[in-house]
Amino acid sequence: MKKIFVLTGEPSGDKLASTVISKLKKNNSNIEYLSVGGSHLKSLGIKSIFELKEITYIGFTSVVFNLFKIKNKINETVNKIIEFKPDILFSVDSPDFTLRVAEKVKKINPNIKTIHYVAPQVWIWREGRVKKFKKFLDHVLLLFNFEKKYFDKENIKNTFVGHPLLENINNVKADLSNLLNNDKKIISLFAGSRSSETHILLPILLDFIKLMNEKFNDYHFVFHATDQNKNYINDEIKKIEFDNVEVISDENIKSQILSNSIFAVAKSGTVSLEICNSKVPSVIIYKMNLLNYIIIKFLVKTKHANIINIINQKEIIPELIQNECNAKEIFRSVVYFLKNPELMSKQINEINNTLSEIRSKTSSSEEASAVVLNYLSS
Repeated sequence: MKKIFVLTGEPSGDKLASTVISKLKKNNSNIEYLSVGGSHLKSLGIKSIFELKEITYIGFTSVVFNLFKIKNKINETVNKIIEFKPDILFSVDSPDFTLRVAEKVKKINPNIKTIHYVAPQVWIWREGRVKKFKKFLDHVLLLFNFEKKYFDKENIKNTFVGHPLLENINNVKADLSNLLNNDKKIISLFAGSRSSETHILLPILLDFIKLMNEKFNDYHFVFHATDQNKNYINDEIKKIEFDNVEVISDENIKSQILSNSIFAVAKSGTVSLEICNSKVPSVIIYKMNLLNYIIIKFLVKTKHANIINIINQKEIIPELIQNECNAKEIFRSVVYFLKNPELMSKQINEINNTLSEIRSKTSSSEEASAVVLNYLSS
């Protein structure tokens, strides 16, 4: 029996990995899996050697303060992988964790094929890293076709597979009559998948809801949460006693709620593509401590945080970052869009044009799984 170790570092990576592994399980049942994963891989029956929250850190200062823990987790993960003896180490995103593990594994056992899904964003910063990847990565799966030139330049095998979150997935329909009320317009809110992000952004979003409720009475707000963050968000909402706010963590319900939303306010990141794919207008928010922000501003090469804006080199989706990430600015931006539906339509049209350029011609998860299977059979 062939073996694959699936290595992720945060909930978004866990979700991406699951789209590929679900295809692999359909096409080949004779594969044994082990992982560092979360709820999505768990739903596929794949055991994780520890909880994702044990390694999910955000920001440079958080990493510095947890260096000893991170180093121990990297070494523990490497030991478990070597003990498992997989044919393939399939790492997904979170390069500061997953690629450090992959590098160590490759040194110990060069026979293990290393395939990395979601190329490190070398087009934003640290382009020089690509040369190093050549020493320990056998193949890189790219979400965006403009990334190819960076890896072709160093003769690193790569395949543009597209982004799986841009696929139209037929989710199981659920009864949403308690949430979908014709008298209420839904605004979806995304406070981040990492607890550290949620602790920063949730108070800001709750203050935004207060401002909305003071002026309007026909909006219903739904937080899209991870299983780990759901209870925390619910507890914070109870303190304020909102009667028009819900928290959901079920993936099928999330996608249906999003597709029925008139607007979204989301933490900058992968989730923005899901929102774009659902044809929902949005604004992007993000905030971190001042030291992290200064370091990132010094290192990054792009003006924008959102991938749609980066590709177009202009702000199609408004970005409220750092000082602008406050309840009043979010309120002003959202209300401005809601009062000008033509602006929402324009944003969606520009997004659709961009998505057509970065969407896989077939199925990104199918193409990614085909690369993995090819290595298994070789």
